[in-house]
Amino acid sequence: MRTVIWLVLLFAAAVVAALTLGSNDGLASFYWNGWRLDVSLNLFLLTLVAGCFALVTLIQTVNSLVSLPRRAREWRLSQRERSAQLALREALAEYFGARYGRAQKAVQRALNIQSQTPDLAQDQAFMALSHLLAAQSAHRLQDKRRRDEQLQMALQFAQSSSQAKAQEEGAKLLAAEWALDDRDAHRASQILAELTPGVARRTQALRLKLQAARLARQPLEALRTARLLAKHQGFSKSAAQGLLRSLAVEALESSRDIDQLRASWQQLDAADRRDVFVAARAAQCAAGLGAPDDGRGWLRPSWDNYGDLQGEERAALAEALVQCMPGVGPEWLQRLEGLMQRHARDPGLSYALGHALAERQLWGKARLMLEQAAEDRQLGIAARRRSWLKLADLAENDGDAERRARCFEAAALLA
Repeated sequence: MRTVIWLVLLFAAAVVAALTLGSNDGLASFYWNGWRLDVSLNLFLLTLVAGCFALVTLIQTVNSLVSLPRRAREWRLSQRERSAQLALREALAEYFGARYGRAQKAVQRALNIQSQTPDLAQDQAFMALSHLLAAQSAHRLQDKRRRDEQLQMALQFAQSSSQAKAQEEGAKLLAAEWALDDRDAHRASQILAELTPGVARRTQALRLKLQAARLARQPLEALRTARLLAKHQGFSKSAAQGLLRSLAVEALESSRDIDQLRASWQQLDAADRRDVFVAARAAQCAAGLGAPDDGRGWLRPSWDNYGDLQGEERAALAEALVQCMPGVGPEWLQRLEGLMQRHARDPGLSYALGHALAERQLWGKARLMLEQAAEDRQLGIAARRRSWLKLADLAENDGDAERRARCFEAAALLA
C-alpha cells in the first residue's frame, strides 16, 4: 500500500513538473568581464535549488564537526546522570525491601557519581534526597551518628536551593519522627515548632505533635492536637472519640489539687465536658480531692439528660454520683426520685438513690434501695460490693451485728 502511494505521488510530481517546466522560453544571462553566459531559466532554477541544498548540507556538516566535542561531553554527562538515577532507584528498592545496608551502599554510589561530576553536583535537590535516604537507612540500622551526619548534609543542600523545599520539609518531619523513636519529646517539639504554618497543619505533622505531647505528658496540648486531627479526618469517628475521651481523662487525672482540676476542666472543650464518661471521671477526681460539690455540679447536665443515655453511660454516671455523695442536698433526692418514677427498673438509679437516701439518713428507704441494687446482677461487681458495704454500715447503726456480718460476707463473695 505504501508503494502504491509513493507511485501516485511520483506521477503527480511528474505531471506538475511537466506543466510548470514544459515551457522553456525564458533565459538567464550572466555577464562577467566582457563574457556572457546564457542558460535556460529552468536549468538556472534547478541549479539554484541544488546549490542551496548543497550549501545547507555543507553548513550542517561543518556544524556537526565543530559541535562534536560538545555533544560528546553532553552524552557522557547524560550517561553519568542516568547511572546516578539508577543507583538512587536501586537504593529506594533496597530500602523498601528492608535491606538497609545495601540501600546505603547504593546511595553512596549515587552521591559519588554526582559529586565527581561538577555539572551534576549543582543538582541540590538530588543531593538532599540522597542524603535523606541514607539518613533514613542509618536510622533503621540504629546508627545514630551516621544518621545525624547525613541529616545535616541533607538540610544543608536543601536550604541552599529554592527547588529543594520539599526535601527540607521532609527532612524536618523525619527528624521529629526519629526524635520520638529516641523517646526525646523535647527535641521533637523543638523541630516541629520550626516548621512553617502550612507544614505544621499537615496530618503527619499533627500526628507527630500528638505523639510528642503524649510522650511529654502534656495531655491538654495533646487533646488540642487530637481535636485538630479529628477535624482533618486523621482518625475514624470511633477512634477519634475514644482518643479524645482518654486524653481528656488523662488531663483531669494529672491534677494535683482541686484548683488545678477546676482549671483543667475549664480548659476542656465544650464537647468534652458534655461527654458523660469525661464528666464522670472529673466528678470522681473532685471527690477524691475533697470537693464533691464541684463533682455534683459537673454531673448535673448529664443527669438532666439521663433519659437519652445508654446503659454504660448511666452506670458511669451513677458510680460517679455515689462517690460525690458527701454533703448531697435534698434537691438531688428530688431529681433521683423523679427519674426513678420514669425509669423504675433502672439498676443504676436504685444504686444512686439508695446511697443518697443513706447520706440523708433516711435509713428505711435507703436499705430497700440498696438491697435491690446489691441483688441486681445487671450492676457491676464494684457497685454491688459498695452497696453491700453500705448496708453493713446501716446494720451497724441499727446494732444488728448478724445482719452486718451477712452483708460483709455477701460483699466478700462477689468476684
